[in-house]
Amino acid sequence: MSGAGAADRDQVDGTGIRVAIIAGQWHDTIAAGLLAGAQREVERLGATADVIPVPGSFELPVVAKTALQAGFDAAVALGVIIRGGTPHFEYVSDAATSGLTRVAIETGKPVGFGVLTLDDEQQGLDRAGLPDSKEDKGAEAAHAAISTAVTLRTLRVLA
Repeated sequence: MSGAGAADRDQVDGTGIRVAIIAGQWHDTIAAGLLAGAQREVERLGATADVIPVPGSFELPVVAKTALQAGFDAAVALGVIIRGGTPHFEYVSDAATSGLTRVAIETGKPVGFGVLTLDDEQQGLDRAGLPDSKEDKGAEAAHAAISTAVTLRTLRVLA
């Protein structure tokens, strides 16, 4: 399982951090699990979030960039891409990954990466934060974004 060696999600004071959760709509059950996990983590850390649905993972970068430019402190990008029999998987996976990386670098704001790139649906169910899941990638992505936003806020105060 890919979660081996994952860092603990320690308690971070996310008070005052505004998060845009950009949520792809493909694969209802997995997407809903990712979103619920992200929302639980935002609440646990004391941040606030708005959910912005998008059709799929390809649309995540442009919406995340616009949300961050509009004043959100962090974005959490959630999506599900399942390998099929065409190169579509590689194109969408690369576009989402490289696009979200560029968004973070260009805006100077964190983007939590909760895009699952899967060989099959079961891998997604195992990672979606559902009652029988082994991992909660939505919560992990939200924690990464909020924790990084808190670190950046601290660095900007110190500068």
